[in-house]
Amino acid sequence: MVDGCLTGMETTTAEGRMVVPARTGRGVRVAAGRRVSVVDLEGGQVGDVFAFTADMSEHLSAAHTRAATDRLFPAQGRHFVTDRRRPILALVSDTSPGRHDMLIPACDPARYASLGAEPGHPSCAENLHRALAELGTASPLTPQPVNVFMHIPVDGDELRWLPATTRPGDAITFQAVVDCVFVVSACPQDLVDINGGDPTPLAIDLLPAD
Repeated sequence: MVDGCLTGMETTTAEGRMVVPARTGRGVRVAAGRRVSVVDLEGGQVGDVFAFTADMSEHLSAAHTRAATDRLFPAQGRHFVTDRRRPILALVSDTSPGRHDMLIPACDPARYASLGAEPGHPSCAENLHRALAELGTASPLTPQPVNVFMHIPVDGDELRWLPATTRPGDAITFQAVVDCVFVVSACPQDLVDINGGDPTPLAIDLLPAD
């Protein structure tokens, strides 16, 4: 900790801010009852959010959450659930325009290859696994993330890829229902328009319990 802020790949549950540089991922351990915010520092940036139980036996499941809430994205006060249909996070508040996505998987090397990118392009899938490794843990899979600030309107049976509409300082805040591992990737996608072609940093704010 430096001046009350989380730095680098900090693993503590102390309060503070961890900056997630553009195109990278960071993770923190969040105790049950604690709140954690994802903040768009410059505006127009998508974040892939992943969460796992502390023992890594369950993960936040977008598909199970859609079934549990009957919504494409939970409303404030509702829960995100795991692949065992148990609550892991609650949506506490949202100061953004409220456009988020739980349909699109994490970008990965195969996605960028299909878009014509050069080998080695950063991806959210790789960011997840690097962040977990820095926390001393691992997952055998890449769950479908909660894509905060991602604007993917559904038009009939078609999806549209539009730039994020967030402003600098917009934030979405979750509360941990159980002890969990929380990872955010500042999405490096620059070949479709979701980040306006120019990925920028995010921040993770670890807050006290209510």
